[in-house]
Parts: sequence; C-alpha cells; structure tokens
Amino acid sequence: MNIKLSKWFQFVKPNLKFYNNGFFEFPFLANTPELFIESTIKSPGSKHFIEDQVVYRNNPFVKGEMRYRKIEEDLWLTITSVEFKHNALIKSVYDKNIPSDHYTITFTVFESEIKLQNVFIDKMPFYNKFWSFKKPGTDVGASFYKGSKCEFYIFYINPSWLEKQIPLDKLDAKIPFKMFLDSDKGFISYQDIVPNAEVLAQEILHTLKTFKDDIFSETILKAQSLTLISSFFKNVFEDLRRENYQDKGKIDYKLISKCESIIASNLSSQFIGIDVLAQKLHVSSTKLKKDFKSVYGTSILQYVIDKKMHLAMQLILTTDMQIKYIGNEVGYDSPSKFSAAFKKKYQKLPSDLRPENSMD
Repeated sequence: MNIKLSKWFQFVKPNLKFYNNGFFEFPFLANTPELFIESTIKSPGSKHFIEDQVVYRNNPFVKGEMRYRKIEEDLWLTITSVEFKHNALIKSVYDKNIPSDHYTITFTVFESEIKLQNVFIDKMPFYNKFWSFKKPGTDVGASFYKGSKCEFYIFYINPSWLEKQIPLDKLDAKIPFKMFLDSDKGFISYQDIVPNAEVLAQEILHTLKTFKDDIFSETILKAQSLTLISSFFKNVFEDLRRENYQDKGKIDYKLISKCESIIASNLSSQFIGIDVLAQKLHVSSTKLKKDFKSVYGTSILQYVIDKKMHLAMQLILTTDMQIKYIGNEVGYDSPSKFSAAFKKKYQKLPSDLRPENSMD
C-alpha cells in the first residue's frame, strides 16, 4: 500500500465500511465546505492544483475532477465530475468537535446505463437530473452503480447569507418548503424542478474552467450563481407537495438513496413492488413509503411511473425502436395502458411524437 493511500485510510478510518451490501462506501467530512474539499484532496489518486482550485482524481474506484471556489463570504461552490468504476455509496460524516453550519443546495446530473430487452439495442444511457436541499449536520448518502457518470453542483450556504438573500421570513407558513424548514427533517429532494438548470450550470462550469482568462470572472461567477440559486428557490416555493413534516421520526437518507438507485436501474423491468423493495432494504413497507415521500415528495409508485415515462421519452427521441416495443421496454404489456400513462405525464401520446410509427 503506498503512503498516500495509507494516509487516506487513516483520515477516514473511523467512519469507513469499505465494502457493504455490494457497494464500496466512501465518507467525506461535511461540517464545512473547506473540510469537504480537504476530504477530496486527501482521497487516493488525487492531484491538487492549488492555483486553479481543481482536484483531479483517478483511483480504482472513481475517475474525475472537482473544482471549487469561495464565491463570497459564507457562499462556496464545488463542481464535481466523476465516473464510477464500481458500485459506490458516497456519504457524509461529521466531526462532533467542529461546528456544522452550512446548508447545501445540490444540482445533480447523472448518466447511467439501462439494460434493455431489445435484440438490437441491449442498453442505452439514461439521463437524470434532480435537486436536493440539506440542513446543517444531516447525515446523507448517495448510491451510484458502476459506469454511472455524474456532475454535482454543490452550493454551501451559511444561514446568515441565506437570510440576507432570500426572504424566508416572508414565506407563508403553509408553503411546503417553509414547513420543511420548520420541521426536524434534514433533507429534501426535487426532480428536475428548475427550467434550463443544466444550461445555467454549464455556464458556471465554463467560468470556473476559464477563471484566470477574464478579470470579471469573480463578478460573473457571483451573478451566475445567484441566478441559479434564486431560480431554485423560486420554483421550490411554488412546489405544492403534500407532506406532514411535523411528523417526528428519523429518516435513513442513505437507505432512501439506495431505494432510488434500485428503482432507476430496473426501469426496463416490471416494478418489483413496494413489499419486495422493502425486503431488499431491510425496512418495513410502511416506513419506506412514508420516508420516500418525505424526501422525494411523491409516492414510490408514482416515482417509478415518472421515471419509466422519462425513459420512454428518451427511447422515442433517440432511437428508431417502434413505439409498441418501447412500451414493452418500460414494463407495459398493454399498448393502451402505456399510451395512457405517457399522455398523463406529457400531455401527448407517444404516436404524436412519432406519427409515422403508430402502435398498430
């Protein structure tokens, strides 16, 4: 074992379960953005370029890079692009002796490989986007399967900064997000809730990559970040999910993340059912349903349907597969039921997008 790897193991050893239930587990210190960055710098196979504020990583488990920047006082940004070489669970841990006083807003774009049953197209990339908001000190994790390619845009926001920028005190107490903030729950997730988020995020990434080329980069980055953050909050405030956040009870966010990963990797099969899913995760069906809805704002069944329709849309737009076979690929034996589910999601029939390729 080389010296760098040995030091990294010593750094994370108190929280490291190296291989557990089919996933390699990797903790990072999440008390502050500085500690998160240090965790990345000290991970195996990392090369840190201080002047460019970028860390490149290539080890037996992941390959990619992380860029970081302090935008202004109490506001940091990290952008991580990574490809997973093995199944991995990335999880937050906290040093109890260090204050944890940052909210995090994360925009994730990831590409995974979906296995299909089609003879000519046996697999295809599946693109997914979601947002999350985490309170300080919340223990979370995210599961990723081998081959997944991900981009994580993470804003670290001190509550005092947030109070200056966002009028949280003026929010109606009955708005779901305000109810979440006032509850004991620590983490909430949203599916692709911000229009054009990926375009805005890519502009921010370009600014970081070319930061030294423009004397206005600092001003541009601040403006771009405020645009994306304010767009997130504007859309979150309008979200009308129904959830009783006053219910007490701890949520295992790592388990809910693994539940989502199982769903996402099996979209071309019939849904295994909530009871079987709960058995796989060693939790009761009742708690799984309740906690999943608390985090994702929708039932497990509706989440499965939404993702299947998203996969169907990608197959319609990016392949020549006949629509009747696309319905089969997302688990529908009945063409009419597939068309009805698709129209409910997108207000269009599959044949409206492929008029020359009907269900007949």
